[in-house]
Amino acid sequence: MIPSNPCVNALVLIATLFGLTACDNTANNQNKFKLVELKNENLNLESKLEHASRVISEMQNTQYGNIRELVVTEPAKFKDSGNTLEDVKDRKRLRCGGNADLPGFGYLSPDDSQFSGFDIDICRGIAAATLGTQGADLYEVIPLTSRLRFSALQSGQVDVLTRNTTWTLSRDSEFRANYAGITFYDGQGVLVRNDSEFNRISELEKQSICVQEGSTSALNIAAYFKSLDKQVEISAHLDRVAALESYDKGICEAYTADKTSLMVQKVLLSEPNEHHLLEGDISREPLGPVVRHGDDNWRDIVFWTVQCMLNAELYGISIENVDNFLETEDSAIALLLGIEGKLGEKLGLSSDFCYQVVKQVGNYEDIYERHLGYKSKFSFPRTTNALYTDGGLFYPLPFR
Repeated sequence: MIPSNPCVNALVLIATLFGLTACDNTANNQNKFKLVELKNENLNLESKLEHASRVISEMQNTQYGNIRELVVTEPAKFKDSGNTLEDVKDRKRLRCGGNADLPGFGYLSPDDSQFSGFDIDICRGIAAATLGTQGADLYEVIPLTSRLRFSALQSGQVDVLTRNTTWTLSRDSEFRANYAGITFYDGQGVLVRNDSEFNRISELEKQSICVQEGSTSALNIAAYFKSLDKQVEISAHLDRVAALESYDKGICEAYTADKTSLMVQKVLLSEPNEHHLLEGDISREPLGPVVRHGDDNWRDIVFWTVQCMLNAELYGISIENVDNFLETEDSAIALLLGIEGKLGEKLGLSSDFCYQVVKQVGNYEDIYERHLGYKSKFSFPRTTNALYTDGGLFYPLPFR
């Protein structure tokens, strides 16, 4: 056995402690280095993330900036210029935002690829007023969904909206839009199957209701059931075709839209006779053409084109007999048709603009009966859409 030496033992102990301390310091230093490395790596990742976010933001601005400019900035050029009429005359063609899938109002026939309908004839009437002889054929219909219609109007892609568009305060003020009168009075309803257990709209609690997104119908149906303190499932679809298809497949218990729209869309269902409208109204839906803010002259042209059609009906002047009135001695009719006075010139149009409208397209009754009334497959009575002399809401304004 090696004898114990206190001095040696002390030195060994000191050396051991020093070694342990050195190890601890080394470990601590290594941990510190690792911590610094992690911090640097984290900073590097944050930098990369910030760079990626900036790139994505720039990409979004590139993709959506043009749209925002199209929708928000572009209308400013129309604000004070009042040049829509000049644009239409220069291109010799009117651009109307319309429907392609709503029989009776705006429908693109798969047979001949031609647009037809009540709203299409409003478009044709405006074209006749602005472009004169044969002007009713110088038009282009650009089909638009409810969600895109105001963007297309604001950007100048279309000169006027002639599709079922409800006149509301919000739309009139927020979308840089001016309504140019009312062409059709409607109300919102709900379509269900004949074998359903529902008799009134209020009975649809907790049921699924198909509707077109971006429409007043979607807002109205939600507000209606909220007012009753009842809940329903709103199934919103991109367009009415998708909404109607979902309803037809049984995905929804009901389908809501303007009543007239529902009745004309019934013909597109797989079994049209197996559906009916529920009792009750959800809302009032005054529909009419829409133009951009800031071009008052163009708004006047569209407005007085509609008034021309209503006045012509009031005086019994139709597409079939308008030429018989060219020798009239009635001063009111003479002013209407441009035989006397130069009222059209006040709008930047020819004095006979109303004659051209009636001659080429017809009066209000002509276009209503042609597409919606008893001369059509729908046979809708005029009711609120009749002249005031027949108990309706239309009161033609005087041409003088």
